[in-house]
Amino acid sequence: MKATQRDFPGIATKAARQCSVFFFCGPDEAGASAAAEAVCGALADPGERIELSGADLKRDPVALGDEARSSSLFGDARHIFVRANGDEAHDALANLFAGEGDACPVLVVASAATDKSRTAKLLARREDALVAMLYPPDLRSMTATVRDLADTAGVRLGGDLAERIARAATLDQRLARSEIEKLALYLDAAPATPKQADAQDWHAIGAKTEEDGFMPIVNAALGGHAKRLPGELQRMRELSINSVAIALAVERRTAQLAQLAGRLGRSGDVDGFIQSEKQARRIFWKDERDLREQLRIWRGARLDRLVERVTALHRSLLANSQSGELLLAQELTTIARAAAAAGAR
Repeated sequence: MKATQRDFPGIATKAARQCSVFFFCGPDEAGASAAAEAVCGALADPGERIELSGADLKRDPVALGDEARSSSLFGDARHIFVRANGDEAHDALANLFAGEGDACPVLVVASAATDKSRTAKLLARREDALVAMLYPPDLRSMTATVRDLADTAGVRLGGDLAERIARAATLDQRLARSEIEKLALYLDAAPATPKQADAQDWHAIGAKTEEDGFMPIVNAALGGHAKRLPGELQRMRELSINSVAIALAVERRTAQLAQLAGRLGRSGDVDGFIQSEKQARRIFWKDERDLREQLRIWRGARLDRLVERVTALHRSLLANSQSGELLLAQELTTIARAAAAAGAR
């Protein structure tokens, strides 16, 4: 079974009843994680969560089958959640299917994988598996998602608040959901007792916009502003901004650039293209200058290498949390210098 973000909401509940293995891939890691959580919520009895890494499964492809067929300490239900890169979980999933006996649900969120990967091909034609391909949302679709999240939580958003939350979350559904949950708690809202929210309510819960947080660092690196970057990194340390959160913001902007570059194609008219995207409300007007600058730099093979580097950076930060600030600073400096060199040509 295959799905995209367009049809996934309509089949998520059915897939949770019918399937035992779920593979979430595509350039939108935040969307893939949100889709995985949606399936978990739709499972009849998700029970205990067992978390494994793709690297662990690659080293020991038998471990997944053993874990999926073992029972919890008290015999309760369980599910396995795997974060992998590319096809790291392929052999483990193949062994899982080759084994005998009932297995608990297995959900795999695979960054840098697509629905054309070996793992996706292994699963796509099976009736007991789901392959969901998630692309980064644009501003319009993310705004609609924020409104849906708010409606579900019993929060009514006035004016352009849904769009402002979408921008502040840098089009990350997990961050947007967190903002809505905080709003619902602040307003004491619930589906049965909905409450109206306005900008004052949102500011009262301490929400910060992307301009106040991640995006100046992201734009300094991807825009090739190597001289500006040290000051932004210093601000990051002074404000105790999480290194992984910044890396995720870089990933989301990189995914957005990949999406824009795909629509732009071979055309060299970046100015006209960005203008049309703004008019179609697929990008926010405040991002127009930065996206125009970055799209001129990051295209083709250079963009492909950037995607690989930021994905590797995310993995490195998760594996070396104590050295997170140093790893982030080194990689963003490398990216900024490469962008500056490309922009000078």
